[in-house]
Amino acid sequence: MSRPDWLAALRLAARMGIAPAEFWRLSLIEWRALVGGHDARPLSRRALQILMADYPDKTS
Repeated sequence: MSRPDWLAALRLAARMGIAPAEFWRLSLIEWRALVGGHDARPLSRRALQILMADYPDKTS
């Protein structure tokens, strides 16, 4: 999994007319809805299992 490119997201928000302060107040769900993330397909059970195996929860 890659880290979010916040600078690219902020630039996209600016092109969409969203001020920086408004961008940072958006929830991730709101941002994804604005940029089309709502069209993304959910992970399959197998893909989720692989992801969980690759990135297990850390226990202290």
